[in-house]
Amino acid sequence: MLLPDPMSTPSPQLLVAAAQQTLGMGKKRGLPRTVCLHLSGEVLAVARGLKPALLYDCNCAGASQLQSFLEKLQGLGFLTQGLHILEIGENSLIVSPEHVCQHLERVLLGTIAFVDVSRSLPHPSVRSLDQLQDLKSLIAEIIMHLQGMQRDLSVAVSCSRLCSSDWNLCTVFGILLGYPVPYTFHLNQGDDNCLALTPLRVFTARISWLLGQPPVLLYSFSVPESLFPALMDILNTWEKDLRTRCRTQNDFTDLSISSEIVTLPAVAL
Repeated sequence: MLLPDPMSTPSPQLLVAAAQQTLGMGKKRGLPRTVCLHLSGEVLAVARGLKPALLYDCNCAGASQLQSFLEKLQGLGFLTQGLHILEIGENSLIVSPEHVCQHLERVLLGTIAFVDVSRSLPHPSVRSLDQLQDLKSLIAEIIMHLQGMQRDLSVAVSCSRLCSSDWNLCTVFGILLGYPVPYTFHLNQGDDNCLALTPLRVFTARISWLLGQPPVLLYSFSVPESLFPALMDILNTWEKDLRTRCRTQNDFTDLSISSEIVTLPAVAL
């Protein structure tokens, strides 16, 4: 199994210290060691183009703390290219503007499908982007915003905010995180959905990084099992593309993609 060059990868202790010093939110111990290392691995996966974005949800650290964290990683030689912190609502995403723009441009070409789970529907239904024109305009808006960030190459870690008062954040985050089949629903019906007691096929993609550490979770998303046959081509294309991207880098190895079927009394999106 190929392993990262030890001369180019800081020690786990340095990665943990970088996260705990910047994201600890004043707590004496800060984030747990395993969380710090997994977060560093996810950031590296974004930088290498293995996932378009990372939604930060380890604690309530904000954009300024995340900026300090990424700058520390760059100071360690862990990151060699600039990353961007995109604030949407009360959430912060870590993105590589170049990679996420490439992803969003592919989305506009129809490479993904959407599953409408609006509460008023008797069952989930597949939608194309052409059927969601407002969403198409929103994606184009995000691309224009991020392309502006790419032009400022003098800033190693940049930050910006997007106004999202009328956005379906569940759908937007699904797109930005690289899910091949994001969920969508009508906002005027609230955030309830028709997924209760619906068998869901949950896909999980993990990849090995540091020797002796658990694999990094790249993706975790679900599709209704009843729609799996209709979505199989899109899912197969997503898997093929991910495996191709994994072969173009040397930091991670042993990509594993698995799925299981679950049925829940209620599904929060």
